[in-house]
Amino acid sequence: MISVKPNIFHREQFGASFEWGVVISSFQNEGGTKKDGKGPSIWDDFVTRKGKIKDNTQPLDSGMFYDRFREDIILAKSLGFDVFRFSIAWSRIFPNNMQQVNQAGINFYHRVIDACIAVGLEPVVTLYHWDLPCHLEEKGGWAHRGIIFAFEKYVQTCAMAYGNKVKRWIVLNEPLAFTSLGYMLGIHAPGKRGLSYFLPAVHHACMAQAMGGRILRELSPGSKIGNALSCSYIYPAGLSLEDEQARKRADALVNRLFLEPALGLGYPVEEVPVLSKIERRYSTWRDWDILPFQFDFIGLQNYFPLVVKHHSLIPILQLAEVKPRSRKVPTTALGWEISGDGLFHILQQFSQYKSIPSFIITEGGAAFNEQHTEQGIHDPHRVAYFEEYLMAALKAKKSGVPLDGYYVWTLTDNFEWAEGYRAKFGLVHVDPHSGERKVKDSGKWFRSWLRP
Repeated sequence: MISVKPNIFHREQFGASFEWGVVISSFQNEGGTKKDGKGPSIWDDFVTRKGKIKDNTQPLDSGMFYDRFREDIILAKSLGFDVFRFSIAWSRIFPNNMQQVNQAGINFYHRVIDACIAVGLEPVVTLYHWDLPCHLEEKGGWAHRGIIFAFEKYVQTCAMAYGNKVKRWIVLNEPLAFTSLGYMLGIHAPGKRGLSYFLPAVHHACMAQAMGGRILRELSPGSKIGNALSCSYIYPAGLSLEDEQARKRADALVNRLFLEPALGLGYPVEEVPVLSKIERRYSTWRDWDILPFQFDFIGLQNYFPLVVKHHSLIPILQLAEVKPRSRKVPTTALGWEISGDGLFHILQQFSQYKSIPSFIITEGGAAFNEQHTEQGIHDPHRVAYFEEYLMAALKAKKSGVPLDGYYVWTLTDNFEWAEGYRAKFGLVHVDPHSGERKVKDSGKWFRSWLRP
């Protein structure tokens, strides 16, 4: 039996209504990339480009969720979770264009939702988790204003199909990640680079999150609507005024860029003046009335803090990250700093926005190296990670942060974007050949934690 250290803390301290969930995403877990009429996404294209995936793998059947979803949903329930968060693959619904709906794709997610409800898991549906259909990227993707209207139709279709069953929605997953990594740095799909892609992509994503929220409120009455934002607490490297100003610029970009427009505060142009180009080049006067939307909850996805310093040679932001390895701090297998304090401080920071009624940690987890033996799959560092981060979350909740849930990334090992299969985040191991599932020690830890 895996110890949950009851003398330190226990789940009851979070309260009876606190939600415990587990998360997957369509491209990373489903597989079945060509089954039942699914069209290609930008990630189906991106993984075929030489040198883009670090371990040179392709997702193929990924986590095989498409064929084994009932097994995975039962597994999630057996580990004690209340919530199953998954995303819909846009290119399963509209595989070739935005005029023709693929009924087989609609039917698949009905089966997933029904399976969740049948075992007593609440389905939490994410509408966009980075896998844009190729037919939309060919028209400019998130950098083209037409994406807003395509997204509206997609949301309407999903809301009308599932709105009577789904009571919790997430509009976009980590818009900063898919705009910056995909349309600025080019290291994620679709691999574009430069401000001329990034700035319009940011604005169109902000428009889409608000318009998507309005559609869901109309067509899925009574449901709770949120957005999932990546975040990191930012520390200055030193005590100088220049480092503090660098911290403020980083914070504006990392933590405020997609939240504050939804709150009616506009873009943080004072700290990041280049954002003023959005108003001058990529928006209309009507946009500023559309951007605000009152979400029922904000999902926060925190994996690590950042330490930054002033760097005059770096264009635009004039800052550089001080990497964890140079600071000799504990890290995950991907070199991400492990810091429960960082989670506590970022939760407190976001709680200063008094108009947000509720926060949920909609992703939390870490990649670690594991030991496979006849007795099981041992990942003690992941267990220690969750102990530290959950204690930080509890501390934040007790301090007054309206924190109402924690969702684990992820249920099963999967295709971790540009890292390929080398990054293991799952509570459950998946044999890449047979698809057999084996619960790791961390999954057993959660089972003990959630079902004492």
